[in-house]
Amino acid sequence: MQIIEKVLSLDKRALVLVPEISLTPQIIDRFLARFGDCIAVLHSRLSNGERFDEWNKIKNGDAKIVIGARSAIFAPIDNLGIIIIDEAHDNSYKSDMTPRYNAKDLARFIAKQNNIPLILGSATPDVCDYYKAKNGEKELVLLTKRANNSSNPDIHIVDMRQELASGNRSMFSEILKEKIDENLKKEKQTILFVNRRGYSTFIMCRDCGFVMKCPNCSIALTYHSFGNRLKCHYCGHEEPIAKVCPDCGSSKIKYFGTGTQKVETEIANLFPNATTIRMDIDTVSKKNSHENILNKFKNENINILIGTQMIVKGHHFPNVTLVGVIAADGALNIGDYRAEERTFQTITQVAGRAGREKDEGEVYVQTYNPDNYAIVCSKNQDYDKFYEGEILLRKNLNYPPFCDIILIRIQGENIDKIQMVAKKLYEELLRQKNENLFVYKPVASPIEKIQNVFRWRIVIKGRLNRKAIYTINEALKNVQNKSNKDVTIIVDSNPTNMM
Repeated sequence: MQIIEKVLSLDKRALVLVPEISLTPQIIDRFLARFGDCIAVLHSRLSNGERFDEWNKIKNGDAKIVIGARSAIFAPIDNLGIIIIDEAHDNSYKSDMTPRYNAKDLARFIAKQNNIPLILGSATPDVCDYYKAKNGEKELVLLTKRANNSSNPDIHIVDMRQELASGNRSMFSEILKEKIDENLKKEKQTILFVNRRGYSTFIMCRDCGFVMKCPNCSIALTYHSFGNRLKCHYCGHEEPIAKVCPDCGSSKIKYFGTGTQKVETEIANLFPNATTIRMDIDTVSKKNSHENILNKFKNENINILIGTQMIVKGHHFPNVTLVGVIAADGALNIGDYRAEERTFQTITQVAGRAGREKDEGEVYVQTYNPDNYAIVCSKNQDYDKFYEGEILLRKNLNYPPFCDIILIRIQGENIDKIQMVAKKLYEELLRQKNENLFVYKPVASPIEKIQNVFRWRIVIKGRLNRKAIYTINEALKNVQNKSNKDVTIIVDSNPTNMM
């Protein structure tokens, strides 16, 4: 805000991007208090009339500051002086719909064209961005103190294997139940985070925490109910489901996953007098529902907020002193090379909701993998240690930032035809003989069928330069003909969602 004030004093304008619609009401309130009514807001929940009014306000020059989600990067801002991207590590800046643009890439282009600064802000930077900063491609600015000079919360790792061994089959550890009860008595608020991802079902041993992983890629194998098999969606390796744990021999092999509604029901059983509110995709479908839920939690002093990713970032609740992460393993085993990075970011970000004022905060992270380096580093809020381990792993396995990943998805209603097109496209890519591209064989997407549309994919590793683009375009040109008109081919560079 100080930087924006300086930009406005130079008679220039500012663009501020935020990842979630739920963050805009809080940020708008802060900006209105400081800068007055010279602000325009753009996001997908505006009506057509509201969007028209805000767009004209920007185009006519009446808005000095534009705040919005990803699409606000296209706002018609003249005399732009600075672009600020808050929570710059967030996946939502990359569009998963055509056109598949990344707002961060567009912001870099616009900043370069206008010769203005671009600020990427994050407590848990994207590994690729941090690598570039460490190598001098970006300027690294460190903020070493927490807001309000408050102390960091105490983070405790709870080994759920021990809970199970002691006879506790609940989704809540005994210590977390005890701490929630204490918080209720103190009239302090609690946040319970559940990383619910419908497609992230994985197979895990509940005795030792062993997760079935691909022998070639160090990626968790994903369960496919069709065929009842485990598959790797990078190299195509597959194997039958084990009936006993290959690590410890236990027969307690389970599908893993917990949802917010299940947590809400369990809380109601354990603490019948507690007031709860839930924030997930099911509860925020109506207009202004984000703002209403957050205001209700804050102003009516609701005891417990239960939510998914949308409660993790940026929110400031002065009375929250306890955070519980119900299943840290949910993000750890999503079948993606960024699984550890997302786990570290999520735990660190949600931990930051606790103890933001004078009262100290506590965080309890429940996991079956307490020795995983992402979880150990998040306990100590040690980004540098996490980065050092992650960047070494990515270099050894040739993942970004050491290469680009191009995902080509082939989809349609006829499974035989999309397999045929996928095979032909793969052969065309090999025929182009681009030695700088490594092309993996076509395999079924992790979610193989959505709304009766089958999905296959080809993954390419390499640098996305002019030669690579030419290679891919030539291969696409050679497989696109009238007989394949009912097959859709989608090309996505460095996708945030490999599913």
